[in-house]
Amino acid sequence: MDWSDRIGRRVRLRDLHIVLAVAEAGSMAKASTRLAISHPVVSKAISELEHTLGVSLFDRSAQGVEPTAYGRALLDAAVNVFDEMRQGFKRIEFLADPTAGELAVGCPEIILAGVLPAITEHFLGQHPRVQLRVIHADTALMQFDQLRKHNVELLIGRMPMPFVEEDLVSEPLFDEPFSVVAGIDSQWARRRQIELAELAGEAWVLPPPDSVPGVLIAQIFREHGLQQPRAGILTLSVQLTTTVIATGRFVGLLPGSVARFSAGRVGLKILPVKVPTVLGSVNVITVKNRTPSPLAQLFISSARAVAKSISAPGTRRTLAGK
Repeated sequence: MDWSDRIGRRVRLRDLHIVLAVAEAGSMAKASTRLAISHPVVSKAISELEHTLGVSLFDRSAQGVEPTAYGRALLDAAVNVFDEMRQGFKRIEFLADPTAGELAVGCPEIILAGVLPAITEHFLGQHPRVQLRVIHADTALMQFDQLRKHNVELLIGRMPMPFVEEDLVSEPLFDEPFSVVAGIDSQWARRRQIELAELAGEAWVLPPPDSVPGVLIAQIFREHGLQQPRAGILTLSVQLTTTVIATGRFVGLLPGSVARFSAGRVGLKILPVKVPTVLGSVNVITVKNRTPSPLAQLFISSARAVAKSISAPGTRRTLAGK
């Protein structure tokens, strides 16, 4: 297939846009409504594209259309084409005015309650005209769709090691120990030294065992030679965790930065419990073989700067390095 004669001159961005719309809508009629063009125009565009490529892009039925293997291959290419164009436009905007623009970042609630405020303060302090859009993405449950669908340019989250997502790249920012916390009015808040075993019979708030923090916390109890206590509440919600611990009736384990950030705000006490050096890695995650936009690169630089300022020497050890 000669690119110049059969593809370069005959496949237009409009055609790819129509293909994407048809695939998303599941029918040409629905796609024509979404695109505000007539059904015959949509049908003709698909037919001409199929003729140009020499393959069938959709299987037609009374229920609608379904992409063929050829159609799925073209859809993947089309998504990349439009994404690269969006990135190109953002670079042009950045070159025209490096102090402004919009950046979408994804992270779970645990990062919102911990390190993200410091990163955004650093980033927006240097680039105050940038509009930062933060979208929830629960990396603890391996939810990377927001990144894969290009709704965000990067994710920040706690990751297991090794990282096994082949289409993504994970850059460790810092490793962070957990802290045992209780409410400031808890009976444990007045103790100067506590063994983890003493808390085994308490009511605990813990993350689900199949989540990233759940795996790390299970390792903490194993290193103490303890069975993990039965949790009264299983949740990944930082707000729920800190709220119920603050009542004084529960204890829990939180990443160090989250514990420090929440202590004065909601009334928590970091207990003097020696926790084994089992660390969760806070990472920046991007799409492999896709250059981050200039604003994304600046944000990552801010994340590195903040990580450097809070990382303690000699504490870097992950489960993978044991």
